Amino acid sequence: MSDSHYANAILVGWKRILLFGIITGLFGTGLSFLFPLEYSSSMRLLIIQKQLNQADPYTAIRASERIADNLGQIIYTTSFFDKVMNAKFNVDKTVFSSDALKRRNQWNRMITTQVIRDSGLLAVSVYHADKEQATQIARAIAFVLTTEGWQYVGGGDLQVILVDEPLQSRFPVRPNVPANALMGFVLGSIAGVGYVLVTEQKRNLFGISV
Repeated sequence: MSDSHYANAILVGWKRILLFGIITGLFGTGLSFLFPLEYSSSMRLLIIQKQLNQADPYTAIRASERIADNLGQIIYTTSFFDKVMNAKFNVDKTVFSSDALKRRNQWNRMITTQVIRDSGLLAVSVYHADKEQATQIARAIAFVLTTEGWQYVGGGDLQVILVDEPLQSRFPVRPNVPANALMGFVLGSIAGVGYVLVTEQKRNLFGISV
């Protein structure tokens, strides 16, 4: 089959391709609702190493980024989790498993961190089925970082400033239902194209209607 023949087969079979896309798009949407819908609460913190205040800006920013990277990983640890749970915030501890491994996995899934390069900023997002709980946990994380973050970098010359207060999402963000539906539609459409081309190739090879 020539390229033009392939293109013509796709044009003729567009209804089948669309049907494949719609079916898998609906499947992706339905699959999303098998998981609990979660809201997010996101904030940003500025990392400053005081002893480098007199250094050139490039050196100061790079040092802050390294510390932010470290703190971003520290947040996932059991030690940090315990500090967050013991902070004086209205955090519902009952949602966490009594099993240490399951509890750690819950915590790691609940939090995402990202260092914003060339800024010294650490972005933290908390995901929870209850948007108020997401914010309470985010505030507890900010409190621990701003008051005790220096303990994790081996010195008291660190300053962590909450520059963006926790901001709740208006709608659930996990699982991402629109993205899953779109991905399903795209994958289904690709499968539909494959089906149409294989069907056309069989028709040409065997001279039969498939």
